[in-house]
Amino acid sequence: MALEIKILDFGDIELESSFLVLGRDCGRTRRVPVYGFLILGGRYPVVVDTGYRDNAIMATLGMRGLQFHENMIERQLANHGVRIGDVRYVLHTHLHIDHAGKDDHFSMSTTVVINRREMEYSVSGLMHPQYPKPDIIHLVERLHTPGALRLEDLEISGPIELLPGIVLEAAGAHTEGSMNVHVETADGIATICGDVIYDFNDQIVEPVRSFGPEEYQVTGNHGGSKRAEKAAIRKLMYSDARYLLPVHDKPAKIEGGQVVGRLDMAVPGPVSQSVPRRDWFPA
Repeated sequence: MALEIKILDFGDIELESSFLVLGRDCGRTRRVPVYGFLILGGRYPVVVDTGYRDNAIMATLGMRGLQFHENMIERQLANHGVRIGDVRYVLHTHLHIDHAGKDDHFSMSTTVVINRREMEYSVSGLMHPQYPKPDIIHLVERLHTPGALRLEDLEISGPIELLPGIVLEAAGAHTEGSMNVHVETADGIATICGDVIYDFNDQIVEPVRSFGPEEYQVTGNHGGSKRAEKAAIRKLMYSDARYLLPVHDKPAKIEGGQVVGRLDMAVPGPVSQSVPRRDWFPA
């Protein structure tokens, strides 16, 4: 089934640059977008990630939230003719503060879908305070409301087809329970990959402080090993995905393990920027 992905603009965040890419511009502030995704073309709309609760909550991490009226989830959905009550499933790549902050805008008849390991990880304290209390308490309320929460065990089950054309798979990086969402579009598979990748240019195209070709740079914010994060990026780059969609950077078009173009607010859609390959071994 050919589906289409619309990008939802939930505002921006200002944060320390090396939080995003390890060792990059330490102490300097960088402004990045916070995206969510709306999957259309199936039986009903599906949302992936819901952004952060409000500007004030980002200050608990020492970050600055830049969210305005036009970034509210109801308004972003309305831009595509969708009402919040039309959404059947909300999927989460993971539950960090900037990904699961507006689940309580959806009624209990909308099912939130997460990897069970991520629910466990969110209350472990290992990445506190990136899992804020109001967001996680709301998910516990869903746990005690039949049909409001669906938990997968993707590390054990392997990939699961949630709906025709939408497959969930354990990501293996960033947080212990992160998942990728593979979507079948008219132009190939598009993978929503959460925060496994923060920045295509500085992690993949010209990786900061790297020693050679395709030695991807990791983020400055991961709960597992650097080896696992590098491997998870490589798995994405050499997967069947034609497009990769992170939450804090524009989508990329992928061919042969290389970033060959960038897209704007819909996938599939026009490639708006070509990306030259880095010549690591000049003649």
